[in-house]
Amino acid sequence: MLPVSKLLRIAKIVCVGAIGLMALLIVIGNITDYYTNYQFVVHVLKMDTVFSVSQIQYRHIDNTVLVNAAYIFIIALEALMAYCCIKGCWSLVKKLNSNGVDFHAAKNWAVAGIIAGIIIWFLGFEVIGGEWFAMWQSTQWNGLGSAERIVNFLVMALILLHLKETEHAA
Repeated sequence: MLPVSKLLRIAKIVCVGAIGLMALLIVIGNITDYYTNYQFVVHVLKMDTVFSVSQIQYRHIDNTVLVNAAYIFIIALEALMAYCCIKGCWSLVKKLNSNGVDFHAAKNWAVAGIIAGIIIWFLGFEVIGGEWFAMWQSTQWNGLGSAERIVNFLVMALILLHLKETEHAA
């Protein structure tokens, strides 16, 4: 049986790799099926499904250029997240049998990728989409549940990633 410290390192690698794969699949889906999730962005920014008595509909954006720019920006952040997490996973794999200091130093790309994910799904979806554009009021175009699930995993992975490294026999 592998020592616990090595198993924790493997768990960290698996989490970062899974996050990178998820982000990559999201990017591929958003590029190859652009208009499906584009409709989500359109309706959230348009605020056309929020409560009819809502007094915040002045915040809506229905300019096609701005909506496309927002969606392309989201896809670019997702691509950055995928790149950083995949590169971070590979960096961790290469340092799996290294000392604790070297393994810890290899976490930078993974941390950057997770931060990008937190920016996308917490800042972008929960804060801006959920609160500023009142996505929480929509029964049709509400991605808060999915965003919360992703943010929870990202934060747990970030915590796991930063558990103290202990030495182990290679």
